[in-house]
Amino acid sequence: MKRLGISLLFALTCLMCQASLPEVTLRDVDGHDVSVASLAQSGKPLIISFFATWCKPCMRELKAIHELYPDWQDETGVQMYIVSTDQGQDTQKVKPLVDGNGWEYHVLLDPNGELKRAMSVQNIPHLFVLDSSGKIVYSHVGYTDGDEEEIEKYLH
Repeated sequence: MKRLGISLLFALTCLMCQASLPEVTLRDVDGHDVSVASLAQSGKPLIISFFATWCKPCMRELKAIHELYPDWQDETGVQMYIVSTDQGQDTQKVKPLVDGNGWEYHVLLDPNGELKRAMSVQNIPHLFVLDSSGKIVYSHVGYTDGDEEEIEKYLH
């Protein structure tokens, strides 16, 4: 039984690593439509992080990455997209939060949870790293101080 569990875990991990972005269109904070599937076509690594304005671990993760992001961009050309799962009136808090923190991330709004469902995101923060060919190579739920060091390993 233990062997079966390990085999299933390995198979699911392999499937996740072969996955790519779904065909979903979201709006950015400026009201422009963005095709999510097209984000992975830049030939550069990509980070997608699901968050909400009320989520304290999300804020800690985004602030920690903010410190390293310019170096990551210089070294790898990585682009970071943060996807707000806020709904209703809370979506109006997203742009001021991002601007107030000086984050230079691309910001997408997913108030209906379409991308969240398509990527099987159950809890936030949930972060994905895609390699330069657009394949998901890392997925992580939650945030603990220092997790950003693990993310960096998958950018090269």
